[in-house]
Amino acid sequence: MFSASILLQILACALYSNWWPMLSALMYVLVPMPCLFFAGGSTDFFVSRDDGGWVDMAKFFTGASAVGSIAIPAILRHANLIGSGAMFIEFTSFFILVCTILCFHRASIEDSYDNWS
Repeated sequence: MFSASILLQILACALYSNWWPMLSALMYVLVPMPCLFFAGGSTDFFVSRDDGGWVDMAKFFTGASAVGSIAIPAILRHANLIGSGAMFIEFTSFFILVCTILCFHRASIEDSYDNWS
C-alpha cells in the first residue's frame, strides 16, 4: 500500500508535468520522525494518555506534519501552481498512506498481544 501511495505521488507530478506536488513527499518523510525521536519508535504512544512532555510533543509534531501533508497540495492549488487533478491525486495518495499507517499500527498491536499469549 505504501508503494501505491508513492506511485500516486509521482503520477501527480508526472501526469501534469509539474513537480511542485513533490513538496508533500517531504512531509511523508517528516511524519514518522517525532515518533522515532521522542517515543522510541513504537506506535503505542498514540493511544495512551499517561505520557509525559516528550511524548505529547511527539503527538503534536506528528499531527502538524499530517496536517501539512494535506495543506501543501491545497496551498499549491490555491496559488495556481498545480491543477485540481494533481491536488486530488495528492489527497488520494495521503489517504492511502494513512491507511497503511493504520494497518501497520493495528498489526503491531495484534503482534504484541500474540507474544504474551
